[in-house]
Order: sequence, then C-alpha cells, then structure tokens
Amino acid sequence: MITLTELKCLADAQSSYHILKPWWDVFWYYITLIMLLVAVLAGALQLTQSRVLCCLPCKVEFDNHCAVPWDLLKASANTSSDPGTQFPLPLRIQNDLHRQQYSYIDAVCYEKQLHWFAKFFPYLVLLHTLIFAACSNFWLHYPSTSSRLEHFVAILHKCFDSPWTTRALSETVAEQSVRPLTLSKSKVLLSSSGCSADVDSNKQSLPYPQPGLESAGIESPTSSVLDKKEGEQAKAIFEKVKRFRMHVEQKDIIYRVYLKQIIVKVILFVFIITYVPYFLTHITLEIDCSIDVQAFTGYKRYQCVYSLAEIFKVLASFYVILVILYGLTSSYSLWWMLRSSLKQYSFEALREKSNYSDIPDVKNDFAFILHLADQYDPLYSKRFSIFLSEVSENKLKQINLNNEWTVEKLKSKLVKNAQDKVELHLFMLNGLPDNVFELTEIEVLSLELIPEVKLPSTVSQLINLKELHVYHSSLVVDHPALGFLEENLKILRLKFTEMGKIPRWVFHLKNLKELYLSGCVLPEQLSTMQLEGFQDLKNLRTLYLKSSLSRIPQVITDLLPSLQKLSLDNEGSKLVVLNNLKKMVNLKSLELISCDLERIPHSIFSLNNLHELDLKENNLKTVEEIISFQHLQNLSCLKLWHNNIAYIPAQIGALSNLEQLSLNHNNIENLPLQLFLCTKLHYLDLSYNHLTFIPEEIQYLSNLQYFAVTNNNIEMLPDGLFQCKKLQCLLLGKNSLMSLSPHVGELSNLTHLELIGNYLETLPPELEGCQSLKRSCLIVEENLLNTLPLPVTERLQTCLDKC
Repeated sequence: MITLTELKCLADAQSSYHILKPWWDVFWYYITLIMLLVAVLAGALQLTQSRVLCCLPCKVEFDNHCAVPWDLLKASANTSSDPGTQFPLPLRIQNDLHRQQYSYIDAVCYEKQLHWFAKFFPYLVLLHTLIFAACSNFWLHYPSTSSRLEHFVAILHKCFDSPWTTRALSETVAEQSVRPLTLSKSKVLLSSSGCSADVDSNKQSLPYPQPGLESAGIESPTSSVLDKKEGEQAKAIFEKVKRFRMHVEQKDIIYRVYLKQIIVKVILFVFIITYVPYFLTHITLEIDCSIDVQAFTGYKRYQCVYSLAEIFKVLASFYVILVILYGLTSSYSLWWMLRSSLKQYSFEALREKSNYSDIPDVKNDFAFILHLADQYDPLYSKRFSIFLSEVSENKLKQINLNNEWTVEKLKSKLVKNAQDKVELHLFMLNGLPDNVFELTEIEVLSLELIPEVKLPSTVSQLINLKELHVYHSSLVVDHPALGFLEENLKILRLKFTEMGKIPRWVFHLKNLKELYLSGCVLPEQLSTMQLEGFQDLKNLRTLYLKSSLSRIPQVITDLLPSLQKLSLDNEGSKLVVLNNLKKMVNLKSLELISCDLERIPHSIFSLNNLHELDLKENNLKTVEEIISFQHLQNLSCLKLWHNNIAYIPAQIGALSNLEQLSLNHNNIENLPLQLFLCTKLHYLDLSYNHLTFIPEEIQYLSNLQYFAVTNNNIEMLPDGLFQCKKLQCLLLGKNSLMSLSPHVGELSNLTHLELIGNYLETLPPELEGCQSLKRSCLIVEENLLNTLPLPVTERLQTCLDKC
C-alpha cells in the first residue's frame, strides 16, 4: 500500500519538472487528460448498459430486409396498379419470444454484426491517450536523460533561491539606476568646476557606496552582506554548475530524445486522423441483423438498435477535435525543435545589461534545457547565468574571503622577519582579503600559492609597504595601485609556477632597487621584447635570476650598466657565454651559482669595482686563474665553496685585500703558507675538506674572527691558532682531535666553540678564561662537561643565552 509520504514525494518530483515544460507541453497534458476522461466516460457507459443492443424479430420481410408498415402501404399501392404483383403476407407466429431468447439474439448480433470500431471505441481512445502520455513523459524517465534533468532542476532551484543570485541582480539594477544620476551629477560638476565628465563619472561609479543611491531610494549593493553560511552555499553551487556544464554541454542526448518523442506524436496524430473519421460513419443507430437461428426462435432476421450510437458519435467527434489540436501543437513543437538555434544559447542581451560581461554562451543539451526553461519563464535562465560568470564567482570568493579573514585574524599573522621588518605571509588562499589593507603597519607582503591575486587601489593605504613577494601566484595590478607601487615599492620577489612572461607591471616600478626573479624564465622573455621595460628600471641595483640560461641575457648587460649586484642561479645548466659581463663595470657583487663552470671566467677580471664573488656549486677543479684577482683591488669576499677544488695555488697570497674566503665543501688536502699572507682575513671557512693539519703560520691572521674546519681529519691544533686573539667563532667538530690545548683560554673574545665529533676525553679547565663563551654556544658531548671544574660548569650554566 502506498503511504501519504510516498505520494507526496512522487508529487514533488513531478512538480519540480514544471520548469522544463513549455506551454505546449502543458497544453498536451490537459488535452491528454480530457482524452482520458472521454475514454473513461465511453467505457463506463458501455459497461453500465445492461443491453447495448436491443433486437426485435422481423415478422415481415420485404425486398430482402425487414418490412415496416410504411413498406406495406407502398407495396399495397403498387399491387393495385399492377394486379400481377403478389402482396407479401406476414409470417404466422405462434407466440412471442422468451426473455432469454432476446438476450441470446442481442449477444449474437453484438458479436457478429456490430462494427469493431463502435465496439472498441473506448479502448482505442484509452490506448491512444496512454501512448500520447508516455511520449510526453518518456524523456523525463529515460535513463540517459532523467539523471541530467533531475540534476539540472535541482541546481536551477538552488540558483533561483540563492541569496547570492538576488545580490548579483540587485547590483546590476543598482548600477543601471545610478548611471543617469552620475551622468547628471558629472554635468553639474563640469559646468561648475570645468572638470571632465568622464573623470567625475568614474569617481561616482560602483562598487563604492554612492551618496546618490541613498538619495534616490536605492540601496547600495555594498550594504548587503552575505553571511558565511550563504557564501559557502553559493560557492558549492558554482562548483556544481561547473561540473554539470562540463558533463552536459558536450552532448545532445536530451535534444535527440525529445525530438524523437515529438516525431512519434506527429506520426500517431497522422495515423489517428486518417482512420478515426472514416470509421466514425460505422457507428449507426439501427443495425439489420440476419442470423440463422430460426430453429430456436422462429425468425431469421432481426432489427437491432445500438443504444450508445449517438453519444459515441458525439464523443468520437469531440475526440477527433482533440486529436487535431494535439497534432497541430505537436507540429508546432516539431518546427520549434528543428531550429538550429536550439543547440546554441546566447547570453548576449544579459551581458549588455549586466555588469557580468563574461557569461559564456552554451551549446548542445545545456543550451536546449535553457531554451525549454525560457518557455516557462526567462527569469530562471537569467538567475542561473549568474553562476556561469567567473566575475560573479570571484566576487563571491572575495566576500567569503573577507568574512573568513577578519582584521583581528590577519593581525595575528603579522611577524617580524629576519630583517626586523613587519611581514604578512598569506599562503594558499583564494584571493587577497580586503581587510589586509587595513593593516597599515605592513612592511613586507608575501603572497604564496594564491591562484589569482588582484591589487586594488586600496593598497595605497599600506603606507609602510616597501617589499612584495609573489610566489607561484598570478598577480594583477590595477592602474591606481600601480601608481602607488611605482612610488613606494623597493624590493620585489617573483617566483613563477610554470613557463610565463614577466608581468608588464614590473617594468613600471621606477623606484625598484632589488628584483628577484625565480622560475621558468625563458631567454627570449629577456630579449628585445622587454628592452624598454628593463630600461625604465633606472634605480635597480640588485637583480637575482634563478632559471636555466645558456648565456647572460643581453638586456641585462646592455640596459642595466649601473647594476651593482647580479646573482644568477642556473640550476645546474651550463652557462656558456660570459663575455658580455665586461660591460657591467659598476658591478660590486657577482654570484654565478650552479652554472657548471669548470674554470673561473676571464671576463670577471675586468670588473674593477667588484667587492664580492660567489662561485658556489660549480664544477671547479682548479683555480689557477686566482692570480688574476690581484687586478681586482676592491675584492674582499671570495666564495669558492661547494666545488671540486683539489688544492689552493700559492698565488692566493697576492690577494692582500681579501677579508672573507669560503673554501668549504671541496677536496683540499693542504693549505699553502701563502694563504696566511692575506692578513686582512677575518672569515675563513675550510669545512668539509680533507685537511690533516693546520700550519703554525695561521698566527699571522691577526684579524681572524671566524675559523671553521668542521669535518676534516685534523689531529692536532697548532699553538699559533690561539694567537688569533680576535677569534670569536671556532668550529672544530667532526675531526680527529685527541685533546684541546690549554691555550684556548687565551681566546677571551670566543663566543662560539664547536668540538663535537672528536676523540676528546677531557676539556681543559682553562676554558674559564673564555669569558664570552656561553653554555648554549659550547657544542660538545654532554659527558665532557663533567670533566670541567665545578666553578667553570656553574659559570657556563648561569647564562643560557643563545649564540
């Protein structure tokens, strides 16, 4: 038994499809309903009649049919004029028929003499009606179409009822309403102050709150706020619409099924209208029934009356009229279906009237369903289109983002970075919250893995912003925002996700001093196409490139001659051409990292102003060219770390101005004595090599403050090392030291000492003389601390400051 709940669900499911039923579909429904009533009425009359046929025996036969009194009178008149003609005599009847005999005759005549159309008319109407009804609902229940239609109807209802739809349409109405207001106001300003009407109208345009709106009785669209739940619901609808469009737009199954069912209706209409009017004439009131049952009744011919003949004729005629109406409507719908425009649906009119100019046109089944919805009410398609617009989706994302990231939450993300600057780092968001521009204390804005970021004009509120990081994100800058960045931005870091051009807005930052480009920057992107762009960066002093280049781009060497620092990380690819480096005469710092260099490039020796040279992670095996560095009188920092250098040439002693030398992570086994002629050295890193001893001549490095020989094979330290009184950081870990000289106590400035990973058994008590050494900066095994005298241990424990 079907429950009321099941009936309610069935009724709701049927009523939900009314959106997809055009006027002719509704018209078919009512015609089908009337046809069904005709079939029921005819069938009921036929079933309730106790005697459909009423037959009487024919007592006189004349001219091969049953004679009536009028026939006898005519025959009598003919006899008087023609004496030779015999007058028909009535048959002699002994008695009347019994009731069972009449019933028998009625049944036999009904079966043998009544025409089949008159007999089965109610059933034919019922059969036709059921076929028409099945054709009308076939596409709603066909497996390949029903799921799509059900999904579409569900989404359409959600789109129609969504608060976001109402908000979006309200913005459009408000914008259209405010245009005459802004136009008239701009004319007044033009006449009074001579300002441009275009400028004034731009200032009065949405989305900012307008005074004219309130005075006109129109609510500003920015005043309506979507709560978090409504925003999440609208976001889910956007995703559903995207998936539905991707699934349906490429196919035309619904269109073809709907077309086929209409063709079936037209064919059925032609068939019915062909035979029903013809057989309608066979429904007669009087039926002459001649059967051979004279042995039972005494009569051979009977005159019968079909009691339903007249009402069936009326019903059949009315049914033919209904079929004609149904057929004409089906023919119209077939003509509507065969139009080619049904497979294309354009939102052009809506794009012109609304501020969502990116609503895409759709095709195939998607277009056909929207055409059907238009026949019901065009407002459904209009409200549905809001969820096809990326502009609308981006606005929704922005509102949801603003609701989630409040000012208080953003303030909690503010940190002090290594440069002691106030930094806000936003990671994997859907956009940039508007509340960011309320935090005026931001100095560094870092945006990472944010797919689409747009900097509006409100960025000008960040008066302290000097540094911008954009990592694996797409940044669009409005023109007013670009004017602000052009004046204030000093440092820009860009990391590209994939192959892509450098954004054009970068080359408008005329006050930019440091530019860091990391990612898949193709060489042709730094060619003549962007010559003018780099030429405008007149204040650029530092340029960092991390990519895979075969040569240093000419645009850098030709248009940035005033560049002071150039850093190129080639990610292991071989850098072949370096001759154009000679043009960069003002270069003070040069970093050629992971460029697969086997020799020190000779073009470097022409850079007379060079202070720092970094050749990290190359393939240097020998540095014989180091003698040419003596021509670089200003060179103070040389980094040859992470290479394959086997020895240091004696010519290194000619670099008398050298202050920092990094030779760690190489294959060096011996140190030349000439190295200790570089008496200005205050930083020397020889870690991760193959050294076995340190020469006593190290005592000549009187300015040495940092000395590292971690991860070597040193067994003993020279006493000369402890003559470097300015030594602050001494790294001796992972060697083969058996003991530590008591002279270590003479290093009064020592703040950091690393001894872990050696073969020490005790620590000298003279460590007490290292008054600047803290416990947290003494890197040694814990058990060795117990070998120190208690006063020394207590002094080290009293201060746990970090190094």
